[in-house]
Amino acid sequence: MKKKVLFDAVIFDLDGVITKTAVVHARAWKKMFDDYLHKREAEHGEKFVEFTHAGDYLPYIDGRPRYKGVESFLKSKDINIPFGEPSDTPDSETCCGLGNQKNIAFNEVLDTEGVEVYPSTVSLIHELKNAGIKLGVASSSKNCKQVLEKVNLLNLFDTRIDGVVSAEKGLNGKPEPDIFTTACDQLGVKYANAIVVEDAVSGVQAGKKGNFGLTIGIARENNKKELTDAGADIVVEDLEDIMGLGGLNSLFNQFSAKQPIRSAKCE
Repeated sequence: MKKKVLFDAVIFDLDGVITKTAVVHARAWKKMFDDYLHKREAEHGEKFVEFTHAGDYLPYIDGRPRYKGVESFLKSKDINIPFGEPSDTPDSETCCGLGNQKNIAFNEVLDTEGVEVYPSTVSLIHELKNAGIKLGVASSSKNCKQVLEKVNLLNLFDTRIDGVVSAEKGLNGKPEPDIFTTACDQLGVKYANAIVVEDAVSGVQAGKKGNFGLTIGIARENNKKELTDAGADIVVEDLEDIMGLGGLNSLFNQFSAKQPIRSAKCE
């Protein structure tokens, strides 16, 4: 007899979970910030300290909305510039201007090198889709739609809450749970009956705050401890470790009973 599926939806982050674009983002961030920090050294006499992946990208940028990531990193260096507006030109010395400069670099790499996916994630998405599980993608990225289109996965998701939608709806970015709860609201699913899959500390924190039935962390950066400390129910190195729908069902059964019940707004 076929085992009953205990959850109703799975909400996936994009970068680092579905696609390997987290690496592209990290390279684009480093180029932009190193250029800007060199500029500040020349103009203000501030000692240049290069932007690093482990020391800067992971704690201050990863998983956050673009402009908030800029603000977070600059604050860590005691650099105060205006936040600005999303319409700021890339040469504007504002958080938004720097964020827009980074986005140009990201899209240049995207166009020239394309996008790679994590095969185990794509395989699981197809398995869940075939089983009738509702699927959502929740990402801070404003490039989410075009990235999914490039890898022919956009049509598999029943809802997409990304940086563009977040700006339109005024949603708080990670580590607040807004993008995940909004995805569940769009799907008509209780938060306690949904699974969140994340690779960023801020995303795992959002999953914990939202009281979802199960929050899975993927340790792409040798950061199992950080993801566990942030509140992930389980941390794996790759989704192949979950062993498909059956394994996901068993994990949900194990952890969901520990979560407080919180219903979707539409109910």
